[in-house]
Amino acid sequence: MTILGFIMLMIFGVFRLGLSAWAKGETLQGEYQKIRIASQLISRQIKSIVPYKIKASKAEEDYLAFEGKAGSLKFVSALPLKARQPEGFVYVIYDFKRNGKEKGALVLYEQKVLNKDFMEAKPREETENTLIENLSDVRFKYYREEDPQKNLTAEWVGEWNTREEKGLPKAIRVTFNQKEGMGPKEGVSISFLTSLPANRYEEIRTIPIRRIIPQRPPV
Repeated sequence: MTILGFIMLMIFGVFRLGLSAWAKGETLQGEYQKIRIASQLISRQIKSIVPYKIKASKAEEDYLAFEGKAGSLKFVSALPLKARQPEGFVYVIYDFKRNGKEKGALVLYEQKVLNKDFMEAKPREETENTLIENLSDVRFKYYREEDPQKNLTAEWVGEWNTREEKGLPKAIRVTFNQKEGMGPKEGVSISFLTSLPANRYEEIRTIPIRRIIPQRPPV
């Protein structure tokens, strides 16, 4: 009876361990699916970046509405994620907001481009939308093409300032890290690369549009 009880205890322990591993695997698979779907949406919006040029003050040169940092990204896009039907350009901010030491979330801000100082203004809280939760880290990197005239080699950089670069990066790489538990091998990590078609086009200037009404020719 003692031996039988010991065997039953071992079987129950193995069964419980397997059930726990299955439940954890299902949770990780669900989180992976959420990140994958969000990655596809983010990639589409990044591909729709437009080289929107902001007219600066007299003391400064005009610059493109784009700011890339390690944990945030700001740009103007022709594809809003919140609106069902696009209505002009939108100013987009992706920002990794840390809620504690181990966890954070990727949030999205979207608003219409209505004035020339939209990049300097603080995003409104009511425009905040959480895309991915329970992230341990988010990293943006920017690909700089080779430029022999400036003695620059092709490389990935952690920040991108259009006032210094005088243009957009050729591509952007986004990495999401989601850690479950304390083990280094536990969790989800997804990285995707998106090229910028707008890198090959001329910038869009903020020129006021004048409506021209055609006149009927004299009879």
